[in-house]
Amino acid sequence: MTNDWQRFFTAERPLAVRRGRGPGDRSLIVVESDDGPRLSLWDAERGTVAPLSQLTSGDLAQAVLSSDGEQILSLHDDNGSEVGHVYATRLDGGAGRDLTPDLPPYTLRGIDVAGRADRAVITCAAEDGFALWLLDTAGPAAPEMLFRSPHEAWNGLISTDGALACLDTTDHNPGVRRFAVTVVDTATGEVLDRLTDGPEAPVRGVRFSPVPGDGRVLVATERTGFARPCVWHPKRGTRVDIEAPHIRGDLVPLDWSEDATRILAVHVDGGIHRVMEADLESGALRPLDHPPGAYFEPDVADALCHQWASHYGPGRTVRLLRQRFDSPLRVLHGDGQDAAPVPRLFPEPDLDGVRCESNQVRSADGTHVQLWWARPRRAQGPVPLVLHLHGGPNLVTVDRYDPAAQAWLDEGVAYASLNYRGSVTFGRRFREGFMPAIGDRELEDIEAAVGWLVAEGVADPDKVFVTGASYGGFLSLLSVGRLPGLFAGALAHVPMADWLAGYEDMNPALRAAWASFFGARPEDGLERFVRASPITYVADVVAPVWINQGTHDTRTAPKQVRRYEEALRAAGGNVVVDWYSGGHETSGRAKALGEQSRMLGLVRAALRRQPWS
Repeated sequence: MTNDWQRFFTAERPLAVRRGRGPGDRSLIVVESDDGPRLSLWDAERGTVAPLSQLTSGDLAQAVLSSDGEQILSLHDDNGSEVGHVYATRLDGGAGRDLTPDLPPYTLRGIDVAGRADRAVITCAAEDGFALWLLDTAGPAAPEMLFRSPHEAWNGLISTDGALACLDTTDHNPGVRRFAVTVVDTATGEVLDRLTDGPEAPVRGVRFSPVPGDGRVLVATERTGFARPCVWHPKRGTRVDIEAPHIRGDLVPLDWSEDATRILAVHVDGGIHRVMEADLESGALRPLDHPPGAYFEPDVADALCHQWASHYGPGRTVRLLRQRFDSPLRVLHGDGQDAAPVPRLFPEPDLDGVRCESNQVRSADGTHVQLWWARPRRAQGPVPLVLHLHGGPNLVTVDRYDPAAQAWLDEGVAYASLNYRGSVTFGRRFREGFMPAIGDRELEDIEAAVGWLVAEGVADPDKVFVTGASYGGFLSLLSVGRLPGLFAGALAHVPMADWLAGYEDMNPALRAAWASFFGARPEDGLERFVRASPITYVADVVAPVWINQGTHDTRTAPKQVRRYEEALRAAGGNVVVDWYSGGHETSGRAKALGEQSRMLGLVRAALRRQPWS
């Protein structure tokens, strides 16, 4: 057997292009290297791209540029634990400087930089709750706390001149993750206003206007049940909503033009992206011309709202970041009144990958769920298949480059990825459809997807495997326990296997989130946590199970995985656990290649009816 599939992992793989907030046109480029993310600085005015090889520590995947473009701000933690402090590291070398030296370690749930001031805000979660802190990025001034709450509060943002800050809060509706946007004065810490559309419809901050002195905030609302852009002026108490009644699905706001007259947004209908631009002066909403693919990827539990996203360049230039299942991220082209050509930043390797198709699958109660899928080239009739389940749950699989998907297909294994209930960009009802009976609706969607793939002649019903990371890993383990016989094996990365033990050990940010999702804490809703836990069903597991788990994970902590392994083995199950030194997020081409090789070996063994342990 050849290892040609490795080319999908060894090709240069950009992860994000993130424009700085300050003057000029500087962007951070995040590229996946053999041992993790690495940064380069793209100065578009000079036409240069310079590797920042001296920066090797901190969460570089979530790093941002300071306003002067001379420093990188990033979280430094203990071996991927996601609990630590934000540091500023100069691009010209030298040791990083802790910007919050007197604070206890925290989990970062928001970071933003003022474009015309030496200021930044961070949103922290610790044992004493959630807080918004104002940082001085240029001098020794101590951080100032602007807001604190015992309830979930994420995604702090700061205005271009540093005078205002906002964050997504739940104080108006505690215990329910339907945010409002709260604005504070950075000079006094006074709460100026709060934008809420009531207890049913969340509002989330996107970005302050890039024009100094303009205190308007671009937010995403859901008054119709689907995302729509809205421009809110907290000091005047006015708002401009882009209703777009003629389109169905989410219209996700991403960015302002530099003159704050236009909004960039992506219309998502059934998982398919269509980039649009809204003119705030005329009210016109026009689609941009672009090829099929994904143009942003939402995030839910990190410092930034999106893992990567299309955005505006100088003037009204639009920089479309685009990728597909078979094509890594590219800066595609400029489009706009002042459009300028965008240089090719990355090579375009001919990887000879396979594109995925999108279909809607009808679940047990009639809900339609979106499924990406592909057959191997030259496949005739049903073949073995791997079903991928994304993490989150409030994440989504977009049409982005996936070396693992291409590796499976290259080795003759069909591939599918399901956006089950709980996924974002399909409207509020779908996003919240997994609560509070965690796992129940998702299993219905999984069973429906497998049934569709078998009925369409894509998958051999006796040779279907399930895989995923984090919440996707949890669903993989839950599937082989509650749907015995449906899968020939489960390949679970950093899964939640025992909610009771896991809740005790997870970081405070996650504890608050899961209390909201379950609608209770364990002491108040024990039966919900027990019912949702894969460890409850170990006696019913007949498929082999592989778990890949980090030693410093504070989301799905190690203890609960050990408990599941012991329980499944005691019940006679076939289980293998591979441990690695690190946290919840694994990175690096070398590690990803090793994990894929391991999974390929396990699937081949299962197809030969050989045990995994």
